[in-house]
Amino acid sequence: MKKPPKRFQVFVRDFPKVAGAYEVLGEACRDAGPLDDRTRALIKLAISTGARMEGAVHAHTRKALALGIEPEALRQVALLSIPTIGFPAAMAALSWVDDLLPRSGSKNRRKPVS
Repeated sequence: MKKPPKRFQVFVRDFPKVAGAYEVLGEACRDAGPLDDRTRALIKLAISTGARMEGAVHAHTRKALALGIEPEALRQVALLSIPTIGFPAAMAALSWVDDLLPRSGSKNRRKPVS
């Protein structure tokens, strides 16, 4: 996986105790139930989508891709949000997921706007 965004790297450097505590909290939440890595990754992407957090959608898209989750599944998460958070918000999330996907690939992959 690529290096984390520069802002996160600076946070870890400047606040190592807080960053460490955040990591421990994340591990405790991950280990608190039976969900597998794939399911957790898709749920975290969905939560980030619903919260309309571009940076989090980017981060969870990166993590999901590193787990080998197919781009079509990541894009479906954004599409599934349409009836719940609305079309405009879902389109924003879809564009944030697409920011991290390779230009070639799925037949459902968007074509760049000229």
